This record gives sequence, structure tokens and C-alpha cells, in this order.
Amino acid sequence: MRPHLPRPCNAPTRTVGYGARVTTALPQAPVPMFPLPAAFLFPHQALPLHVFEPRYRALVGDLLDGPGRFVLGTILPQAEAAPEAPPHVLPVAGLGEILRHEKLADGRYLIWVLGLCRVRIEEVASAKPYRLVRCHPFVEQDVPADASEGLAVELRAATTARLRHPLPLPEHAPPSLLCDLLLQTLSAPPEVLAHAFGEPSIEQRARYVLGEAERTPPPA
Repeated sequence: MRPHLPRPCNAPTRTVGYGARVTTALPQAPVPMFPLPAAFLFPHQALPLHVFEPRYRALVGDLLDGPGRFVLGTILPQAEAAPEAPPHVLPVAGLGEILRHEKLADGRYLIWVLGLCRVRIEEVASAKPYRLVRCHPFVEQDVPADASEGLAVELRAATTARLRHPLPLPEHAPPSLLCDLLLQTLSAPPEVLAHAFGEPSIEQRARYVLGEAERTPPPA
């Protein structure tokens, strides 16, 4: 499986539910995992994917008979594993849900996935052709109240400066969402994205991403 953006899905990556603070009930049973190189599934993000490998076609078929939730695991380029072993993934991943799917005549799938939340993952034994993980809470530390508004202003300005078209963000969009949006605009190395994605302190994450944005000028 690999990301396919934006064709033939004809649905670019986007963020939905601006400003929403939603508590997601984590699955009690293990869920399938898609391990993808240098790919991250952010909360509120709508991500189109092209599924072509037989084992992942089976995975999607199984998901469509249930809640449709799975974890997108991130493989970093330097991740090392034994030749016959599955690649290592980051311990923090994105839990997502299939919003829409299209099965092609040759058995491939085009799916649209909504990111629900970050989770810590624990891999478990699998009798399936794909990997399974158990989801544990990823506890985030909120920005102190006296710093939240100012940080949101900084993040909004930095994000807007990197976009050709302004996003319809409400004034109450929280720093966590604005930080994730800014992070997605950066052409940063996977290691930088991984560091920010897995940082539990929203304030530290935001400061780190703002620093990276300063080092990476916006597109002309």
C-alpha cells in the first residue's frame, strides 16, 4: 500500500472539523496496521490512499465488514530490521477510520481515511496476512491558559503565510490543530516530522514546529 495523492482519488489531503475537540473511544481489541514509509495520519486529516498489495486489499475487505478503523504506522527511512522481519514503526501513530471506499475492477481499493487521534501502539501476534496492534492512549499536555491565545496567533500567522489560499479556520481553533496544520505544510525531513508528531506537550510541539517553519521559508 502507498499514499496516492491526489490522483486517481481526485481528493486532496485536507483537514476537517476545524476547532473540534473530540474524545475518541479507543478500540478495545487489536486493530489492523498499515505501515507506510514517512507517512503520518493527523487528527482531523482526510487522507486518500491507493491500496494495491494483496494483503492490504484483504485488510480493507475485513475493515469494511466492521467499524473500519485501523492504525497508520510510520516507517522511518533509516529503520533497520532483519531481512525477513517486518519494518519497525514509530511507537506513536494515527488511528483512522475509512470514510469512503471504491473497489476497482482489478481488486484494488481507493479509500479515504479520517484521522481520529494519536495513539501509542503495541504490536500483537497476528494470524492475518497483515499486522495487528493494540491502541493505548496518547496523553497530551495542554498549553497553559495564559499562553494559549498568543501561541495560536503565532501558529495561525505562520500557517497562513505558507498557504496559497486561506483556510476557513474559526477564531477558536486550538493550538494543537493549528500546529498540526503548520507541520503538514513543511517540507521537512521525516525525522523532524516524527519528533513533532510524537511530542506530548502541545506547547513544546508548537515551539518546535514554529522553529522549523522559520528555518524553512514559505513557497514563493
